[in-house]
Amino acid sequence: MSETTTASPAIPTRKRRREVSMADVAAAAGVSGQTVSRVANGRSNVDPDTRARVLDAMTHLGYRPNSAARALRSGRFRSIGVIMFSLGSYGNTRTLDALASMAAASGYSITLITVQSASQSDVSGAFMRLREHAVDGIVILIETHRLGENELAIPSGLPVVVVDSSADYPYAVVDNDQAQGARLATEHLLDLGHETVWHVSGPPESFAAERRHNAWRAALEDRGCRVPEVQIGDWTADSGHRIGAALAVRPEVTAVFAANDQMALGVIRALHEAGRRVPGEVSVVGFDDMPEAANFWPPLTTVRQRFERVGAEAMKALIADIEGTGDDHERTLVPTSLVVRASSGPR
Repeated sequence: MSETTTASPAIPTRKRRREVSMADVAAAAGVSGQTVSRVANGRSNVDPDTRARVLDAMTHLGYRPNSAARALRSGRFRSIGVIMFSLGSYGNTRTLDALASMAAASGYSITLITVQSASQSDVSGAFMRLREHAVDGIVILIETHRLGENELAIPSGLPVVVVDSSADYPYAVVDNDQAQGARLATEHLLDLGHETVWHVSGPPESFAAERRHNAWRAALEDRGCRVPEVQIGDWTADSGHRIGAALAVRPEVTAVFAANDQMALGVIRALHEAGRRVPGEVSVVGFDDMPEAANFWPPLTTVRQRFERVGAEAMKALIADIEGTGDDHERTLVPTSLVVRASSGPR
C-alpha cells in the first residue's frame, strides 16, 4: 500500500511596501525633484499652485518626508520647545494656543514640558529633556513665577525667548504692558471722582502682580492721592471674595482695582452679599478681559491683555533668532487697553 503525503500549503510571503520617494511625488505632480524638496522643507520660493499640486500628490501617495535626514542636511529639526509652569491659567492657555498656531504656520512642531517650580533643578531638567527632543529653540512662559538669572541655565547657542518677565535677561522678552494696564485702571477710577483706589494684588512671587501693584501705587502718588494698604490675593475668586468681604464693611472703600478678573469676581460677590451696590456704592475694575468678564453682574470693566499677540510675537522672535534674522536681545511690550463696562461709575 503506497503512502500518500500531502504538502502543506505555501504561506505567502508578505511583500514589504516600498516607501514613496520624492521622485514618485515629482512624477505624480509633474514637477522636478528639487521643487518637491522645496515644498517638503517648507521653503517659500514655490508658486502657490505648484505647492498645492505637490501637497496633493504627497497626500495621495502617502509620502512621508524623512525628517531625520532633513535635519542632518539643514542642521535644524523644525521643532520648538515650550516650558510652562501651569496650564491652568487663562493667560497661559491663550498664549500657548497662539504659540502653537504661529509655529504650525511657520512649519515647526511644538514639544511642551511643564515644571512644578522655578527652581534650578526643575528648569535645568526641562532644558535637558528638550535637548533630548532635539529642538531648535525654546520659549519659556513664566507667568506667576519669578526666575532669577542664575536659574536660567540656558545651553549655549540655543535660541530662547522669555514670555512675561521683567528681569534683565540676555534673551528676547515679550510681555503685555502690565504697568500701562494698571495705570489705565487706576486713573479711570480716579477720573470718575473717587478719592483713592484700593488694590487687590496677586501673590508677591509674581512679576505681573508686582508690576501692576507698582503702577497702581505710582498712579495714586502722581495724583496726590492717599495710598491704601494693598490687599494680597492669590489670583483666585475665593481670595477675592475673602478680601472683598473685609473691604465691604469699610464705608471709605468706593473703588477697587483687582489684579485679575477672577479676584474681581470674588470682590463683586462679597459686595453683593454685604448689600453694597456695584457700581452705585463701590466701583470694581479687573485685569485680563476674560471672555466671561462681559457676563459678570454687573458686566466687568477690565484691562484687556492681548495674549494671542504675545504668543505670536514670541514665536516670531524665536523663529527669527533660529533663522538668523532677528535680534536676540529684543524686548517687546504689547499694549493693553481699558474696556469700560457697567461695574465702574462715578463716586
